[in-house]
Amino acid sequence: MVLLATLAVLLGGLAVVLGPTPPAAAHAAVVSTVPQQKSVLGFSPTEVTVTFSEPVSLVPGRAQVLAPDGKRINTGTASVRDTTLRIPIRVADRPLGSYLVSYRVISADSHPVAGSFTFAVGAESATAPEPADETVRADVRIAVPVTRYLGYAGLVLLIGPSLFLALLWPRRLSRRNPIRLVRAGLGLVAASTLAGLWVQAPYASGAGLLDVSAAELWQVLGSDFGLTLAARLGILLLLAVMLPPILQAGVQGRAPSYRFLYRKGPLLTTLLTLLGIAGLATWPMSGHAAASPTPMASGIAGVVHLAAMSVWLGGLVTLFSFLLRAGHPRALAVVLPVWSRWATTAVLWLVAAGVVQAVIEIGGLVALVGTGYGRLVLAKVALLAVLLGAAAQARRLLRRPPSAPIPSAVSAPAADPVDPVTAPAPSPAAADPTATPAAAGPTTDPAAGPTTARLRRMVGLEVAIGLLVLATSAVLVQTTPGRNAGIEASAAASDTFAQTLNSPLYTLQFDIYPVQLGENNTVHAYVYTLDGKPLPVVEWSLTTALPGQGVEPTTVPMLGIEPHHAVGAVNFPIPGDWELKFTVRTSDIDQATVRTVVRVRG
Repeated sequence: MVLLATLAVLLGGLAVVLGPTPPAAAHAAVVSTVPQQKSVLGFSPTEVTVTFSEPVSLVPGRAQVLAPDGKRINTGTASVRDTTLRIPIRVADRPLGSYLVSYRVISADSHPVAGSFTFAVGAESATAPEPADETVRADVRIAVPVTRYLGYAGLVLLIGPSLFLALLWPRRLSRRNPIRLVRAGLGLVAASTLAGLWVQAPYASGAGLLDVSAAELWQVLGSDFGLTLAARLGILLLLAVMLPPILQAGVQGRAPSYRFLYRKGPLLTTLLTLLGIAGLATWPMSGHAAASPTPMASGIAGVVHLAAMSVWLGGLVTLFSFLLRAGHPRALAVVLPVWSRWATTAVLWLVAAGVVQAVIEIGGLVALVGTGYGRLVLAKVALLAVLLGAAAQARRLLRRPPSAPIPSAVSAPAADPVDPVTAPAPSPAAADPTATPAAAGPTTDPAAGPTTARLRRMVGLEVAIGLLVLATSAVLVQTTPGRNAGIEASAAASDTFAQTLNSPLYTLQFDIYPVQLGENNTVHAYVYTLDGKPLPVVEWSLTTALPGQGVEPTTVPMLGIEPHHAVGAVNFPIPGDWELKFTVRTSDIDQATVRTVVRVRG
């Protein structure tokens, strides 16, 4: 029943994960595209490229270019090299009009990046081809953080109780239930890993949770993400074989395992430690650290953060579920001070590693409050502060008030705080001469009951808050890091101005890049007949003016590089709404002027 209750408490944190969640956000941002987004070209390109802020891998069949008539014009196979996606295309049967580019790739931290953009050749179409729905399905969006949460819960049940059983468990207290807890932790981590492999397939493709093909699963297994999770499964299998000698040491009837622990303990302990570190490393390797600007530092901080969290919260679960419920006061007097030192060390490492992760992933103070990732970090810090407050209150209960027997037992000569496993267990009569063996337990001393009960309530509160921290972490790893916010914002805010202007004689399309203060603004202009065919130009004229601030018109030289295409350099000395006027002469007698306004920011 205790095991079931503990599992129920751990799974209660799913309420946070299953609550309202924002749409999944990609963790790689688009830095640039060729052709530029919303640009108008005077020729048909033979290749489209999309450059991202971090390395990506391609989802097969999910990169395409649609011509103005809606036909797919990809030729060959799209490819990805490092951060650049390349899509070869052919000249469309009807080249004039708007083109749609759509793509779906996987970023280095395993999250899908889907998007689309348009460009035009000759002139924009009245209606551009519609992009396909590339959003992540709701069931998949929920399943991803749920699998993460179950994995974190499994680590808590696996690591904390294992350390207690190996180093702090009283000899005469039954190990059956905590061993079951460790096995449950192994099972949760394994189930979370298998579920993560499955969920990654529809997460990448955009399909439903049950709409997964063998080919998609094979693709996931062959990716860096899949290989990392496969390695985790292998490590779990080794741990399942090697842990029992440690967990069962000292159990009556298990003398061979007990002797094995002390005869070959150092080698076994070293192997288990290395396996544990390798297993913990699979979490940052399949998350944000894989795409971090400092992957080594991010990976180490991630391992330390997970290990400290698992030791601390797992130890609290063990105390709450078993030791504070069934442990003798004198045994608790030996165990609790040692655990308090462990917890203090774990908290220090937890906070230090968390600070390192936050500095790397947030990227600045502005992103701390201005991005969803930063706000989640602040929420996690607030929960951690409450958790530390509860831990401080529990620690005060371990001090030496005159009425409490647990602290007095700490100073008793018979207690050995260094080795609680091998120390002789006190008999019930030693703790209370009137007690019988059947009555031995934490309540044999009248003063012990209230102290132990208060301590157990505080530890239970710590466990509950810790579950909320785990749930926040499960959502946090699915959120775009703050360091990418600036990249996404700059990608979203185009610094190119492109427009189509119509006159009775011709259609003029132009673009200016970039649109900024100074002289380094290049303008390209193209002239077409009304039915979209290139129209040769005899003479070009472009003037700029800022009437609102009294800036008189200035002529901009335009160099014709093709019969219908000219280029020039525009100067914007001050910000404002600049008026551009194109005068185009197409013959000795045919001439027309078109005007527009370009906003230049300071």
